[in-house]
Parts: sequence; structure tokens; C-alpha cells
Amino acid sequence: MKNFSEPLAAHLTRSATTICSCWIVRREDGGVLGFTDHDQPLKISGVTCEASTGFQPTEAFSELSLSSDNQDVEGALSSDAITERDLQAGLYDNARVEVWMVNWAAPTQNHLMRVSVLGEVTREDHVFRAQLRGLSSLLDQNTGRTFSRSCDATLGDQRCGVDLTDPAFTTEAAVLEVVDRLTLVASGLDEFEANWFAHGRLSWLTGENAGLSVELSASQTDRSDQLKLWKAMPFAPAIGDRFEVTAGCDKSFATCARKFDNRLMFRGFPHVPGSDFAFGYASRDQLHDGSALVR
Repeated sequence: MKNFSEPLAAHLTRSATTICSCWIVRREDGGVLGFTDHDQPLKISGVTCEASTGFQPTEAFSELSLSSDNQDVEGALSSDAITERDLQAGLYDNARVEVWMVNWAAPTQNHLMRVSVLGEVTREDHVFRAQLRGLSSLLDQNTGRTFSRSCDATLGDQRCGVDLTDPAFTTEAAVLEVVDRLTLVASGLDEFEANWFAHGRLSWLTGENAGLSVELSASQTDRSDQLKLWKAMPFAPAIGDRFEVTAGCDKSFATCARKFDNRLMFRGFPHVPGSDFAFGYASRDQLHDGSALVR
């Protein structure tokens, strides 16, 4: 049950009310935007909510359980604050969305109805449709540490300890050829061995994608100057676009030791038996003296 303030509760008991909805979007990059279905801007929780922005919310529902609440919001790109470029760049992914009930005749009479996380955003003919997911949807995400053979640190972070500013692991390059949406040929990478940057990260410095980053896939190649992206960029790269690329790690102990000489900081458990051990069998060609499997 909602606990409304006394003035708002009294207003809701009237036969005619002046109620509207406001949405406050807080992006992960720090950007804050406000919108309302009222015909005049309203200031709620210190945020000015734009009027008549083209939003059209669908029915929202909640359940007395941990199942996720869902609601859709759709509308035209009628607000200058929402640009198609920002949507394509993913700036609204996982944004926090506050849904407020407001008495537009007395905006101080308001109540925070729900907080959601912005889910999938689709676009078609300059109209967007966004899914609002309840905070309980975050419970579906894996949290905490997983004990496995592979390392669970992020390459270059404090737990890993690898210095990615080392020229052996980071360099700048430029697009020489665009093979397809996921494959680039770059200049300036000839001195690195093949697949050196697999599982690494590419950060765009110039061009339409400047400021965006993408992970590089693990597809094998015998060329060091050919890079494959995990996903296509929002905007097609152009020849001459410059980027910074960092070496990648497949999280294995062998790569940690050989490629980065960082075996002492390895954050996995390479001796943990896996399914290969459960389904394995003894062989006279193998050593069975109880020594470590990984050195």
C-alpha cells in the first residue's frame, strides 16, 4: 500500500483530480532528464520535467513477489534531450527511471510510485519503445565471486595488476579497411603477433563513434592487423578513424603466465577439477604422481 502525504491523499479523495505522471531518467554517465505527460513543465525532486515530449506509457503492473514489474514507454523523438545518436550509442542502457505521481496544480504534492531500470530500447521510423523493468530484475544477475579455473579479475584492474599503459599491451591505430560490420583492417599493428588483441578492448578516438568502446572477439586469425568486434558499432567506422586498442586475456593461467608474466596475481583456481576430470580415464602415457596439473 502506498503511503501518500496528507495533502496528496486528501486530493486523491476528491471527485475531480489534477494528477499527471512524471519520469526522471538518471543515466549511468551522470546525465539526468525529466519528462511529464502534462502540458506544462514541472519541477520534481530538483529536476525540471519537460512537457509534451511524446511519451505514451502502457499499463504497469506489480505483484507481491520477487517477479519483475514491467511497463513500456513509447513515443516520438520530440525532445531535444533525447537524440537518436544517444540511443544508438547505448547511453540509456540500464538507466534508472523514477516514475512520479504529481498534482500538477500543486507540484509539491507528489509521490515516487516506482523505480525501474531501463531495459531494451527499440527504434523504428523515429519512434522509440523502451521497456521499464522492476528493480527485482537485478536479482537475475550473477553477483559475487565464482570459483572456477579461469581468472575472475578484469585485465588491468587492481586485482589483476597488469599495467595496460605498457606499449606492449596498448597502442593506437587507424582504420585501413572496413571488411564488414564486425571486421576491420588497421594500420600500425604489424609488429604484434596474430590474435594479440583477441578479448581486448577497442576505444574510438575519432569519427562518429568517438568516446565509445567495444570488446574484440576471440575469433582466430593469422593476421595481427585484422580486428573482429564482438558487436557492430552504432555508427559505421570510416577509413582513417583512429582508435586505441589494448591486448586481451582469455582468463586462462597459461595466458596469464606466458603473455603477461603475471602468474602470481592469477585470480582463478586452475587446479579445480572440471567435467574433463570426471569423464577422464587413466592412461599409461600420463604421469600419475599427484603433482600439480598446472605449473
